[in-house]
Amino acid sequence: MTRRLSIPCHPAGLPGGPLCGPRPGSALGGRGAPGSSPWRSPSSGACQHPAVASLHPPCTGSQPCPPCPHIFLPALKQAQDSGRAAMAARASPWQSYLGAIVSRERQRLEHFQQAEDILLTLLEAVHAREPRFLVDYARNLEAFEFALCASEDAVTMEVPLRIDGNALRVLARQPGDTTDGHRPGLGTCYLEVPFPETALEDWTSTVGVMEQGGGARCLVPGKVLQHLKELLVSAIVCCQRRFLLQPGDLSAENLQEDAMELSLLIRGGWKTIRFDIIPVVRRQQEPLWLKGRQSNGVFPEGSLWKAMEEAHFVPASPHCWRSSTHLPVLKLLRAVDTLKGPRLDSLRLLDQLRSQDWQGEGGKGSLTFNHLKMVLLWSTELFPSPEDWQDLEGSVYRLLVILLRCLATQRLPHFLHPEENLFQGEAPDLASLYHKVESFARDPRRFLCFRFGPPVRTDSWQADPSTRALLHVPAKDRSYWDTSYFDILLSQFQVYRIQDGARHSAMSQLLSKIRQEIPPQS
Repeated sequence: MTRRLSIPCHPAGLPGGPLCGPRPGSALGGRGAPGSSPWRSPSSGACQHPAVASLHPPCTGSQPCPPCPHIFLPALKQAQDSGRAAMAARASPWQSYLGAIVSRERQRLEHFQQAEDILLTLLEAVHAREPRFLVDYARNLEAFEFALCASEDAVTMEVPLRIDGNALRVLARQPGDTTDGHRPGLGTCYLEVPFPETALEDWTSTVGVMEQGGGARCLVPGKVLQHLKELLVSAIVCCQRRFLLQPGDLSAENLQEDAMELSLLIRGGWKTIRFDIIPVVRRQQEPLWLKGRQSNGVFPEGSLWKAMEEAHFVPASPHCWRSSTHLPVLKLLRAVDTLKGPRLDSLRLLDQLRSQDWQGEGGKGSLTFNHLKMVLLWSTELFPSPEDWQDLEGSVYRLLVILLRCLATQRLPHFLHPEENLFQGEAPDLASLYHKVESFARDPRRFLCFRFGPPVRTDSWQADPSTRALLHVPAKDRSYWDTSYFDILLSQFQVYRIQDGARHSAMSQLLSKIRQEIPPQS
């Protein structure tokens, strides 16, 4: 079986972007004899084209009339347009930087597809031995994310289980439940299996749950992971014996790690990609809490509901599960891609900066691509007007002001679960990261180039006191997490070009309130 994703061409208009469609015809068009033209006068042979008639007087001598200049105008115009486009690309470091990022997406997709073929071959062998592990061939969202991300982060691949998730009962884990010796995490739970369920007997065990006042027969993620791990090892050996794998195609050394995902290193072209394989239980849910946010009309109709109509539970510990928003967030990201404006281009650009200039020691940092995805989703909701997304520079700053606010307050709320702080436990690195991001916002041209050496130094840069005070306004209520607050920040960076009078009024009112709450900066 051959599995290939369609690779869409990037829209024309970006510097160096591929052109889709048939090759244009010749400027002469191949019609008639050389020099013939519908604009020639039948009697004199003079060209009557309005654009060149004054430059082409009638031929009065015995010499043949030269070719009509207007037939070369399309080629000339095309050359002029190409020249102007090249000049615009050179004049705009934003577009040049983006063009270099976009130019490699097709190759990254090809690498992903080659590695994905190997992984799906293994999962097919796993499914043949254990039908409860399903093979999901719809991997367009993972490929979409891999092409967007600048760094070589691991690709999460969820393996769905053949289980009726709707028949399972979700039991919240309590602090007193310590059956596996692990600390309970946020949102962890047990999945109780209806009794009797003989098809899942080897994946279940009795777990002490305070809610039950005793024990409950629950699906145990540790047993599922161990079974999947054994089957993957067996599938690798089988595929090697049948010459379905070539030497160097795959490394399973990370399978020895005691983690809640099974990691494989798979070669795609000349690149090695890490896949984190995670079993997942799918269950229908009613996202009633999204009603208020669906009514703002920012996201395409129904996209929020479609993203959250199904709950995904993945292992959190050997005995507990947790809700995963990996695929719902990717579905929303795909929905954002259908909106007008360079929204995803802004994400591409900031992620390249994150990978190149915003990392800490050893190429590691507290800011990840998942954080930037959340920032993009929040910016899409907080800046609903198409006027906010007319150009690349303004679009990038929509993400920047939200990112700076989150770094300053050390709190990035999850878009689907706002009570969850994605910066929890990252405080030591956030202060240094804030300094780097604000220095870019103040002087972006220093950063908009590709470097293979050390990142841009920002130690000599001085923060603006008024902007810093605005970013550190205490978040007492939602008034500092809305459009008017971020409009004020945009005006601080001189990228606020909105003509909406209502937004101007709301911004002025909030600014008056802020001036009363914070002391003036000298």
